[in-house]
Amino acid sequence: MPYLVDPPASRRLRIFTFDPSLATVLETSSINQIVLSIPWEKGLLQGPVGEYIEVVDYDPASGTGYAPVDLNDPNLLARDGLLPSESNPQFHQQMVYAVAMTTISHFERALGRVAFWGDRRFKVGNEYRNQFVRRLRIYPHAIRDRNAYYSPAKKAILFGYFPATSRDRHTMPGTLVYTCLSHDIIAHEVTHALLDGVHPRFNEPSNPDVHAFHEAFADIVALFQHFSYPVVLESQISKTRGNLESESLLSQLAQQFGQATGRGTALRDALGGLNKAGKWEARQPDPLVLQKTMSPHDRGSILVAAVFRAFLLIYRSRTADLFRIATGGSGALPEGEIHPDLTRRLSREAAACADRVLQMCIRAIDYCPPVDITFGDFLRAIVTADIDYMPEEEGSFRIVFIESFREWGIYPRSVTNLGIETLAWPTGDDLMENLLASRQGVVRGDDFSKSEMAGQKLYLKSFFTGNAVEWNLESDRFEVWKSLDPLRFKWWKWLYEGDHYKNDYAMIFGLVLDGSNTPATVYRDEHGNPTVEVHAVRPTIRRTSRGSIYTAYIVEITQRRRGYFDAEEQKRKDALTFEQLKADRGDFIFRSGCTILIDPATQEILRVIRTCGTITDNAELERVRKFKAGELAVNGNAFDSGLALSLGITSNSLQNEPFALLHSDPL
Repeated sequence: MPYLVDPPASRRLRIFTFDPSLATVLETSSINQIVLSIPWEKGLLQGPVGEYIEVVDYDPASGTGYAPVDLNDPNLLARDGLLPSESNPQFHQQMVYAVAMTTISHFERALGRVAFWGDRRFKVGNEYRNQFVRRLRIYPHAIRDRNAYYSPAKKAILFGYFPATSRDRHTMPGTLVYTCLSHDIIAHEVTHALLDGVHPRFNEPSNPDVHAFHEAFADIVALFQHFSYPVVLESQISKTRGNLESESLLSQLAQQFGQATGRGTALRDALGGLNKAGKWEARQPDPLVLQKTMSPHDRGSILVAAVFRAFLLIYRSRTADLFRIATGGSGALPEGEIHPDLTRRLSREAAACADRVLQMCIRAIDYCPPVDITFGDFLRAIVTADIDYMPEEEGSFRIVFIESFREWGIYPRSVTNLGIETLAWPTGDDLMENLLASRQGVVRGDDFSKSEMAGQKLYLKSFFTGNAVEWNLESDRFEVWKSLDPLRFKWWKWLYEGDHYKNDYAMIFGLVLDGSNTPATVYRDEHGNPTVEVHAVRPTIRRTSRGSIYTAYIVEITQRRRGYFDAEEQKRKDALTFEQLKADRGDFIFRSGCTILIDPATQEILRVIRTCGTITDNAELERVRKFKAGELAVNGNAFDSGLALSLGITSNSLQNEPFALLHSDPL
């Protein structure tokens, strides 16, 4: 009888820690190659092609197709994959696969569910249908250009390569720079794809923060993955003598790309940059800079700086005792290298703090509104998600985030102060009690509301009867998707066909279901009722105050309205009948909606995350109109309609390929 051996839990693969340029610098050569342990995929095919990723290595510019790497080759398994190489296309395939799977693992651990890519959406007759996308395609040599981008239309990541143009000590002119060999660029692009799978409407800019958030969030994930590599972390801790507020590789992104395109340093740096004299200097928090910064990359860098500063404040607090012990209480380290034991202890603290910050940021995306995201909304999402996941935590992490965001001038809309309780998104019970109390003109909490609240919960319970979904992280992704997708229609049906309680829930959700006295520009069904899109139902993991884990549902609901660049035209169209506007598409789409977190066991509405205003809010529509029309001085915004038209870019291509333009290099 043959001896049976269980498959390994992980696969070990070599990568460039940052990018190839650091391999030829004596100071960094020893840390620029590491081995990643990624989840083992039993059915991994040549490519590699696995459950999440399909690497397709064809170079259209040269008409060359490269042979796919076989990571199940016994020789490669024994050697932890191919050795890092700039010239070996098979290593390029290995590199993108390994970093992509590492990024996916961070998301799945934070969110407690299998990762999904954005659905393909197509029209059959008068109905839109969604198609499951099992694998994200990755093209390591897709374009000869200083660019790499995620394509929502293709559900793919296209990496470019180009000859270096700089003439400095870092790069030899003419060196081919492959973006698929940059750890940070790979992690950045995969994060775009993962975020698109959660929030597809974040591709539609309605304020200066929307695309800036996409860029910032992708940078945040790439940056904090640096801290999960012990060799790199200990090296940089030793170099900076434990002071992570000084220049280091840990806070920089895409060194080779930045140097090869003439920047003289990394593409982006969360802490600072070169001054006019060519010397690196730290950037200090400025509460006024956000108001003056509108381009997506520059604006996004402010959010990255705020998050990274929060991490630094936490790290400084958690390591203060180590510095006191090491210095006899003086806090001043002696000259020379710090002791290796201190290096290891500081590294462990830095890794733990960075991991907590990264998990907080990823978990927060479930607590964002479905459209019109702002940096302030993200702060509220971070605070609320952390409260729900770790209710007994002392609050120091949450307080540090609030402090850092305030120092950078990032404030949420529609809050009166920055207290933790104020920033936390409201519960359904809070909103319902306020609604019932205001309707009857009494003080909230009086006994009048008990029977009404009981009736409301009974109505909500009717939805969950027979609609529970069993799943876990080991479940088949397609089977989970199939079980969740029908819930979207059931939620829509529940909202439209329930008894009188549906109107109360619509009000606390910020939805408009009554077609009377609403502008004609609001999209409606054949009966004249405002349409509702339940475009996502997904599970998430929550933790109780006793530490137990259970599943909650996240439901995202949006509504839409036709918008017009001319304010007078808007008023004229609003006054028509909805039948007269059936064929009118407007100049742009204005959306509003909500994200709802629900406990299926207790039928409790855990959180309600609403956009500012409903679909009938003319002030919010005017704000979006001004942004779309370029009246907010969005200088350098590639998504501004005027700049796009001057470049010959259509609105349809902007919608389908927003990151292709956003990531194109201006130099």
